[in-house]
Amino acid sequence: MAKPPKQPKAPPPAEQLLTQENFEKELKALAEKAKEETWGRWAKEQGWVLIRSGTLLTLAAVYSNVSQLTLSPVYGSIPSSIWHSRAVMTACFIGWSSNLFIRRRLPLKPQQLLPLIAAYIPVMQFFLFKISGTMGALFGPLVIEMFTFLPLLLLSVSSTATILDDLEMSIGRFQWLSDAMPGLSAYAFFKGMEYYSGNVLQQTIGSSFLHTRLGCQIWLAHLYAIFAPSKLLYYAIPAILHTAFFNVHVPYSYTTSLLNSVVAREGWILLARQESLTGYMSILESRDQGFRVMRCDHSLLGGEWLAKSDRNLLAEPIYGVFVMLEAVRLVEVKKSVPDSEAKALVIGLGIGTTPAALMAHGIETTIVEIDPIVHEYATKYFGLPTNHKAVIEDAVSYAASIAQTEEKYDYIVNDVFTGGAEPVELFTLEFLTDLNTILKPGGVIAINYAGDLLLPSARIIVQTIKTVFPTCRIFRESAAPSTEQIFQDGRDFTNMVIFCTNAADDVKFRKPTEKDMLGSGARKVFLLPTHEVDQSVFALEESDGGILSSNDTERFRGWQEKSAMGHWAVMRTVLPEKIWEDW
Repeated sequence: MAKPPKQPKAPPPAEQLLTQENFEKELKALAEKAKEETWGRWAKEQGWVLIRSGTLLTLAAVYSNVSQLTLSPVYGSIPSSIWHSRAVMTACFIGWSSNLFIRRRLPLKPQQLLPLIAAYIPVMQFFLFKISGTMGALFGPLVIEMFTFLPLLLLSVSSTATILDDLEMSIGRFQWLSDAMPGLSAYAFFKGMEYYSGNVLQQTIGSSFLHTRLGCQIWLAHLYAIFAPSKLLYYAIPAILHTAFFNVHVPYSYTTSLLNSVVAREGWILLARQESLTGYMSILESRDQGFRVMRCDHSLLGGEWLAKSDRNLLAEPIYGVFVMLEAVRLVEVKKSVPDSEAKALVIGLGIGTTPAALMAHGIETTIVEIDPIVHEYATKYFGLPTNHKAVIEDAVSYAASIAQTEEKYDYIVNDVFTGGAEPVELFTLEFLTDLNTILKPGGVIAINYAGDLLLPSARIIVQTIKTVFPTCRIFRESAAPSTEQIFQDGRDFTNMVIFCTNAADDVKFRKPTEKDMLGSGARKVFLLPTHEVDQSVFALEESDGGILSSNDTERFRGWQEKSAMGHWAVMRTVLPEKIWEDW
């Protein structure tokens, strides 16, 4: 059978000539290809850039707050914050402006270092806390953050700048604005997330392991590892092992036992610890000296002696000022009220020394305490009687709401302290006016103020109190130090109680009876105030800026910082340094 003839091969296409018509076709083809780059694809790419940069900035913003929280048990919240904002701003500026330099100098991507730094921060803090006393309250927090959080923030911002290089921003002829917008927007986003996450942490701290100081550091390190995975993560294993088995700040049973073995060498026992909205709370006992205290961050909320005789209706407090507050009952008024018919409002609980005494005298007592853990520990470890009304709420809002009702009290005790200094919101003209509204005619108020009497803040607060309650007397907890001692220390930090009444021309105390003493030796010594302060030392000076109002509290910031550092130094003499450092 004959094979069919082969079809001739088609000649190769002739090479197109570069003519005007062909050139226009090429241009049209390129234009069509460009149209394939749709807006959706562009938006997806730009959105991914924003998600990555936003995630990195959010992690850094959360860690900013966590870093402050981990410093507060060792330094107090106010000293911990003195340099923080300025250090954060500096680290952000250096990280952003040196972005290219960092990329060129490092042999790897900067973001690959972030999980390693985050993993080793708890380890660095663990060892740096042990020299916190040497570094001091002024620069210690800054030094610790320079070796822990600030490098993390600097590289986070530098990595963010690299990511945002792929962000397309064009604002027409305003090219300078286009160049500046990523940096400005990134910093604004960071500060916004820092503020928001700070509020969330404040509300949830201590509610679970993941909401503790070390718990937050652990899950933040995990998130950094997810964000920037690499083989370098193997180098984080030693840090993970140290945090899991040797870091006593991690709140679980094994490390708590380890912490107890550490403080036992100093003659102390840790009975309980819990992180809460006002700070790191713990209950400690001194075996050698025989007393128990409640700690909040770098402050003591009170304490009592463990020894108790049959005559004692209540445990003996270790601080006389809380007994002196009970003298609110001893102020002579025109129409005295029997204890069985009296009502008292106590703002700030501590271990409950004052309200327990008022209840022991049969006075109907309402306690306002913002921190539920303080109330729980006062009840469980210091025997706070349960026959009272407990209001777990902010005192400012509670007083404002009660002032709108007919509720009145014969006695008010304002005993608040936080962060190493006075909480100025509870000494404002508006808050004190609300207290005056709910104080019965003929009532008495006792206000405890803890601070440095050399600072203008003491003068301003005393004069603000006297604006609302003109009839007052002021007493120190103990005798005033000598001029030489004040000069040597550079401060006059003390507790003082301001007794005021709206029922008489003068504040006079009746002589205490045996019933008033409740079988207590401390009350025989401290119940009747003796160390009166000449009120002329609290005369306002022109530079003080007048009395304190709720919209003018920011001017107290600098004075609070000085007072808090003085309080830190005092606290370091009250308990051994290792007790403060090993929290």
